[in-house]
Amino acid sequence: MSRRRVVITGLGPVTPLAVGARDFWNALLEGRSAIRCLQAFDPARCESQIGGEIDGIKVADYVPKSYRKAAKIMARDIVLAVVAAHQAVQDAGLRTKCLLERGEVQGDRNVDSTRLGANIGAGLICADLPELAEAFCSAVEDGQFSLTRWGAEGMNNLTPLWLLKFLPNMLACHVTIVHDAQGPSNTITCGEASSHLAIGEAFRTIARGTADVCLCGGAESKTNPMALVRQCLGKRLSTRNDSPATACRPFAADRDGTVVSEGGGLVVLEELEHALARDARIYAEIVGAGASSDAGRPGELPPDERGLALALRKALKDAEVGPDQVDLVGASGCGLIERDRLEAAAIRDVLGERRAQVPVLSVKGGLGNNGAGSGAVDFIAAVLALYNTTVPPAINSAPIDPECGLKLVTAGPVDARIDVVLSAAYALGGGQNATLVVKRFHE
Repeated sequence: MSRRRVVITGLGPVTPLAVGARDFWNALLEGRSAIRCLQAFDPARCESQIGGEIDGIKVADYVPKSYRKAAKIMARDIVLAVVAAHQAVQDAGLRTKCLLERGEVQGDRNVDSTRLGANIGAGLICADLPELAEAFCSAVEDGQFSLTRWGAEGMNNLTPLWLLKFLPNMLACHVTIVHDAQGPSNTITCGEASSHLAIGEAFRTIARGTADVCLCGGAESKTNPMALVRQCLGKRLSTRNDSPATACRPFAADRDGTVVSEGGGLVVLEELEHALARDARIYAEIVGAGASSDAGRPGELPPDERGLALALRKALKDAEVGPDQVDLVGASGCGLIERDRLEAAAIRDVLGERRAQVPVLSVKGGLGNNGAGSGAVDFIAAVLALYNTTVPPAINSAPIDPECGLKLVTAGPVDARIDVVLSAAYALGGGQNATLVVKRFHE
C-alpha cells in the first residue's frame, strides 16, 4: 500500500529576527542579525553575555479571550509554541477553534479536529528564578536551606499549578487545547534534534492515514540565567561580548562558539488531497525523514561524522532521492568548532563529488541557538528558500573554514533553482541526529 503524500501548507517562525513567515524571510534576505547584549536579566557574571531575544510578544494576542487566564501557567517556552502555532495555522488558511473564536476568520471549520494532530519538540524548561527564589527564602533557617521548612512552608509559597509551567509536554498541551487538535499528539525532547524528529513523526502520522493535518516543530528559550550558566559551564558559547552581531560564526575559520537564543517555529503538514480540496497554498512536499544515534556517552563529542551521515542517507533513501538530486542542504551550523567540522564532514560524505556544487544554507549566524526550536527555524528557512528559489546569505561565515569545505553563500542572496532540499539537525550532547527531505511540489 503506497503512503499518502504530505505537503507543507503553513509556516510559523517565531524568532529574534522576526515573527511570521514573510517578515522572517525578508530578514534572512537582508542578512540581519538579532544578537545583542542580553536584556531580560543581568548577565554580567557570565563569560558570555549576549543572545537572541524576542521582544513584544504577548500570549493574549494569540489565544481566545476565554483562554487568557491560562497564561499564568505558561513558561516562556510554552508562549513561544502557542505563538508559533497561531502563525502557522493562520499562514495555512486553516479555520481552527482559536481563529474562529478570536474572530480572525469567518465560516465553518475547514479541518476535522479529530484528524488534527500535534507533534512538538521541547527542551528542559528553566524555572522562573524570582518566583522560585521567594519560596526558597521562606525555607531558610539560621542561614541554611532546610528541607523540613521547605516541605512545611516553602512549597506553600508556590502556586499549586506551578509545576505545570515547566513540564515539556505543556507546549503541545496548550497548542492542542487552543486549536482543538484531537488527533495524535506527542512531545519530543531530544535537544536540537527535537524539531526535526517531531516533523518527521508528523509526516509519518499523516502518510499512514492516522491524521490529515498536523502542527509540528518545536520551541525553546535559552535566554534565561539557568540556561546561560549551563551553556557557559559546557564551554559552548562565544565570548565576543563586544561584538554581539558578529559573535555566532557558523563554519567560519575564526568561529569560537555558539550564542544562546530563544524561539522556534511550527509548520502545518497536510495530506495532499485535503490541501487541494480547500485550495491551500503549498510551499513544498515532504518526502523523507531519517534519524540515527551517535551511540556515544552523553555530553561527549561524537568520534566522527558517521552518525549524522547515516541519518542523511536514511532520509534520502526514504524519499527515494539520490545525492545527485540534492540542490540545497539546510545545515544546523551552530558555530562550535568541532561540531561544525563534523557536520561539514557528514555533508561532504553524503554529497560525494557534488559537495563543491551544492549550496549550504546556514541561518544561526544572525539568530543563535535556541535548542529544541532551532531545527524548526532551520527547516522553515530551507522550505522558504525552495519556495522562493533563493538562498539567503549565511552571515558571519566568511572567511569559510577550508577544513569544512562547504559551499556557503556569504555575499548576499543568490537566485537558485531548487527542487530538492536536505535539512539536517543534531543534538548537542544528546547524540541524536535527524534529517528531512522536501521537494518542490508537482501534482
